[in-house]
Amino acid sequence: MKPMMPTGPLAAIIGSSPMPRTEVTSQIWKYIKRNNLQDKANRRMINADDKLRALFGKAQASMFELTKYVSKHLR
Repeated sequence: MKPMMPTGPLAAIIGSSPMPRTEVTSQIWKYIKRNNLQDKANRRMINADDKLRALFGKAQASMFELTKYVSKHLR
């Protein structure tokens, strides 16, 4: 539960203040829900907007890949 510092594209989505991983995940899901980025046909997939595309490096990612992309941008 140690606070970690978001960097790069992750900081552009959730801010740059230190927070625990659980809060990082919660903030990302709030962003996804607020912007209706969950795929309508397959709810496990996240459709990337410009900010998420910078984080994922592709147009769509599964919710199971989310942790992999987030970990690269936490210090």
